[in-house]
Amino acid sequence: MTSLGAVFRPQLPPERLRDVVRVADGVGLEELWLWEDCFREGGISGAAAALAWSERVRVGVGLLPVPLRNVAVTAMEVAALHRMFPGRAIVGVGHGVQDWMGQVGARADSPLTLLREHLDALRALLRGERLTVSGRYVHLDGVALDWPPAGPVEVLAGAEGPRTLRLSGAAADGTVLTAATSPDRVRRALRLIKEGRLAAGRDAGEPHRVVVYLLTATGPDAPARLRAELVAEGLESVPDLGVAGDAGAVAKAVQRLVEAGADTVILQPTADEPDPEAFVRFTAEEVRPLVP
Repeated sequence: MTSLGAVFRPQLPPERLRDVVRVADGVGLEELWLWEDCFREGGISGAAAALAWSERVRVGVGLLPVPLRNVAVTAMEVAALHRMFPGRAIVGVGHGVQDWMGQVGARADSPLTLLREHLDALRALLRGERLTVSGRYVHLDGVALDWPPAGPVEVLAGAEGPRTLRLSGAAADGTVLTAATSPDRVRRALRLIKEGRLAAGRDAGEPHRVVVYLLTATGPDAPARLRAELVAEGLESVPDLGVAGDAGAVAKAVQRLVEAGADTVILQPTADEPDPEAFVRFTAEEVRPLVP
């Protein structure tokens, strides 16, 4: 069955998160995703609070920018979430927005190398291994977690370009695709992910979850809000991006992404969504029943 969720966007102040989480948990939303966007809100701090304020909703962080993070710290934080809230934390890592990385003096000369080293080390640490690594960016000397997760942990990677999509297939447990990904681009991404998996000799039957954000607007001004955001992001000329309308229209857009290969679709409200709590209710109570 397709998983369906919604994004709490960091354009909202952090103090709004509690009310949104409580609504999400109450209406049965499957997944609530948070972003670690510079310079708005931290992903792990937000996820920990959201998990503590709820009982059942899964909380995703998409994404943690690896240039900002020592991999040992990332592993410690992810392991703690999984031990405190088993089965409910979902974490993805990625390059980060390069301009933002430059602003904080963390821009890597080779983002692809950094992401590969981070993924390899993070997944190994979360498996409970002791690592000594001397890479271009990741350096560890006999590092192991005292409190690794009790069971396997899924680590996702955010990817857009061909090389990163292949890397995600080779080195991650799943891939997060942005709202700039149309159904045709989902199909292309899956081909590249598969190429990466085959090149790495990974088992073709091993699961690799594909998460896709879907820019979504509902309500009387939905078309105008959707178009304004696409224009602001320079995406107005890309066909089949986003959806504006009622639950039926949104469910059809979700289904197109699922038919293209998405396992999970996360509805991404526009940055000016006037009622984030209502958006969560809309996702869980109106759209979910229409999605197989």
